[in-house]
Amino acid sequence: MPASPSTARAINDRVALRLLQQEGPLTAGQLKQLTGLSRPTVADLVERLTAAGLIEVVGESGEQRRGPNARLYGIVADGAHLAALDVRTEGVSVVVSDLLGRELARASVPIADDTGTGPAVEQAVTLVERAAKEAGAERLHTVGVGAPGLIDPATGELRDSSGLPEWHRRLVAALQERLPARVIVENETNLAALAEQRDGAARDRDTFVLLWLGHGTGAAVVLDGRLRRGASGGTGEIGFLPVPGTSTLPSATDCEGGFHSLAGSAAIAELAAGHGLVATSVPPGEPEAATLVRQAVATLSLSPSPSPSPSASSGADRFLSALADRLAIGAASVVAVLDPGCVVLGGEVGQVGGEVLATRVGERLARMSPLPVEVRASALGGGAVLRGALLTARESAQDDLFAPRSR
Repeated sequence: MPASPSTARAINDRVALRLLQQEGPLTAGQLKQLTGLSRPTVADLVERLTAAGLIEVVGESGEQRRGPNARLYGIVADGAHLAALDVRTEGVSVVVSDLLGRELARASVPIADDTGTGPAVEQAVTLVERAAKEAGAERLHTVGVGAPGLIDPATGELRDSSGLPEWHRRLVAALQERLPARVIVENETNLAALAEQRDGAARDRDTFVLLWLGHGTGAAVVLDGRLRRGASGGTGEIGFLPVPGTSTLPSATDCEGGFHSLAGSAAIAELAAGHGLVATSVPPGEPEAATLVRQAVATLSLSPSPSPSPSASSGADRFLSALADRLAIGAASVVAVLDPGCVVLGGEVGQVGGEVLATRVGERLARMSPLPVEVRASALGGGAVLRGALLTARESAQDDLFAPRSR
């Protein structure tokens, strides 16, 4: 059954808006070529979208002639403002952008362990409000929140998770109450995977696993281009994975004894100390493990062929090798079950470890698993969570603003 004229117009409008989002400003002639629509149809949709305040003339093409086809049309960037939050146990970071994803403001606030739930929530919400004001956003259309813990796939809400502060759960409700905006919550590692697939190390992959290595551990699974969350939203809770090399087993309420005990920041710092490495200066907000791995990689780059003596370079080499052994244990379990073909070492540790660490993990996986797998270093590191939250907010806002509407 053919679509009604109003439905066809709405569909054509959305196709044109998506093209302008993906390609940037286009002329009416270019829209005609890319959509396959007739010239009168394109002229009509350009007029409709301009009148609706969704697109505007942003310049002229390089063509010599003048006329409608020479005008460049682009999405009205300030048609909606978005915010992205990266919620950690030690603080919150926020980015505010326009509808095209251009950053307008960025801020962060540390939240001490002994801060009460109410004050912590107030600090975080106030941070968002101030950033929005700095960005000139009178109101936010959509807010994307990345947080550790389980997200209920049915309700989209952050579930009560052991070991996480209560203010994490309260923050979402407070944002919904204080801001006239849609609030979307997603697991931080899942958001990092979306960002790495869009802009980072997995751009050419529709199936891969991201192994998050930051203050804690986690994993995100993307199969056939789709993020997989599992029946309860717990896909990727690799910190609870029972592994050899620990003194106990994890429980339903504590990941101690699981993979987290081998690859969390505290465990990596202890491993480094055992090889004579100490972090000289840890940047604010960065996991100590990332600083130690960065120092080790830098030491090796200064001395690519360490001597057998107990020098700094040989200590760094042994530390990175021991860390690769640990990471390969968790990665091998994931590879055996999912056969993803690609594992991205994400988070701050994965990024600073770079090819040095990724290569070592890859070599160990090749010996441990019959399944071919490529190991890559994160291109975005800890910033992937904010990037993923912003991409999610942007997609949601555009789905709403660009939704086909009968006219």
